[in-house]
Amino acid sequence: MTTDLGKGTALVTGGARRLGKAIADALRARGWNVIAASRTSSNAPFAVDLAEPDGPARLFAAARAAAPDLCAVVNNAGLFSHDAEPSPDVRARLRVVNVDAPRALTDLLAAYGGGAVVNIADCRALGTARDDDTPYLRTKRELLAATRADALRLAGRVRVNAVAPGPVLPPESCHERAGATPLGRHPAPSEVADAVAYLLSAESTTGAVIPVDGGQSLLSEP
Repeated sequence: MTTDLGKGTALVTGGARRLGKAIADALRARGWNVIAASRTSSNAPFAVDLAEPDGPARLFAAARAAAPDLCAVVNNAGLFSHDAEPSPDVRARLRVVNVDAPRALTDLLAAYGGGAVVNIADCRALGTARDDDTPYLRTKRELLAATRADALRLAGRVRVNAVAPGPVLPPESCHERAGATPLGRHPAPSEVADAVAYLLSAESTTGAVIPVDGGQSLLSEP
């Protein structure tokens, strides 16, 4: 299956609001047919909780039934916790939603016919791991590692890349400071969406990570 812009359908998880909606809107503007899935979407066929054991498989099956030309997945849906010591249940849910579900959808796309995947990570996961990393940040580091591993494992069937946004839209109920950036500006959701669109169309690129963070990740490098 081709992954050229305008040649098929892209599934965007968490695509009904906030950053996911910006990504979905940008892809539509470029000619993609977009299925915007959400855990709480009013569009029942694409309202799936990815933390459920069969969530990714049910979502993919519904998307494939609606759009046989499905050839791209943007793994934008994510779970955030600013708690350094969340409960075991929250830790487990973080890993399932932020790591396991994206990998499951990637494997399903590879099995169905191939295409392109873009994982949405976090620019803070680009720096060196620290002992005081939150469980959320650890899952984003795992997602970046999975991006590279899956790009190699599935080469020839699926291209797997990632975008690592900086302080674009803070998670709801989060009051962390956005922090400084070397460029002196914070990225807009549209800039993250532009990076996603590029990676979906970059036929010779896989295993890449594009930071869209105003250079903020450079400040955490050793």
